[in-house]
Amino acid sequence: MVADYAPPTVDPQTGVESKDVVISPETGVKARIFLPKINVPDQQKKLPLIIHYHGGGFCIGSSFDIITTRMLTVLTSVANAIAISIDYRLAPEHLLPIAFDDSWSALQWIFTHLNREGPELWLNQFVDFGRVFLLGESAGAAIAHHMAVRVGTTKGLEGSRIRGAVIVHPYFVDNDQPDELVRYLSPGPIAANSDPKLNPKVDTDLDKMCCEKVLVFVAENDGFGLKPRGVEYCETLKNSGWKGDLELVENEGEDHCFHVFNPTCESALVLVQKVASFVNQD
Repeated sequence: MVADYAPPTVDPQTGVESKDVVISPETGVKARIFLPKINVPDQQKKLPLIIHYHGGGFCIGSSFDIITTRMLTVLTSVANAIAISIDYRLAPEHLLPIAFDDSWSALQWIFTHLNREGPELWLNQFVDFGRVFLLGESAGAAIAHHMAVRVGTTKGLEGSRIRGAVIVHPYFVDNDQPDELVRYLSPGPIAANSDPKLNPKVDTDLDKMCCEKVLVFVAENDGFGLKPRGVEYCETLKNSGWKGDLELVENEGEDHCFHVFNPTCESALVLVQKVASFVNQD
């Protein structure tokens, strides 16, 4: 399941511009940044930043393929926000938890721009680091969630403010049911359903999740059977002692990650508008 590569460009319909950056020459981790069309009078205005982690069961997908590029181009335009999609390394060539490790390294790289002296001009010039949001779908939703918890439990990141997380059709493991894909992609505790990266129910740090609000989507007709796990995630988070605001939205009549594969359909645009409102609320 390999989607076609989409080169960085300026989208003729929305004016959204994209470019690729190298985060770690040692590991080869890269990212694609999406910048909305900015009018000259607004060039000094700082914009929200959406940090995106793509789905694909930790073993397929890319920040550079046409699927992710189309989806984030639409979201960047509608939300009038900057997006950066992290192209973490994939299993099974790079077993879990490497996807989480790469995502954490990328987040730390992003935070080097807090003083406006980081290596990437767009992040220095245009980002409001008081309005940073994590976003992921499916496996990427699990990564986004774990990044929010890890920021909340890591000292030295006080200068950053992750205001919210958007968890779309999350791929979490079930306490009572072995996950054969995860067992194939990872050795050790993750494969045994006992690692908090993929099982929030066993995470003793859940109450320390750094963001002040979380938006969760589940698909009514999720073909992977993940809707109940998304609902259970919300219940687990509410009962953890975490003090933020939580909203659960069901995408009625839709399948898993429908918005990624058809980002301009009516239901996808409703989802994107919901995310845009979430990002731009004071």
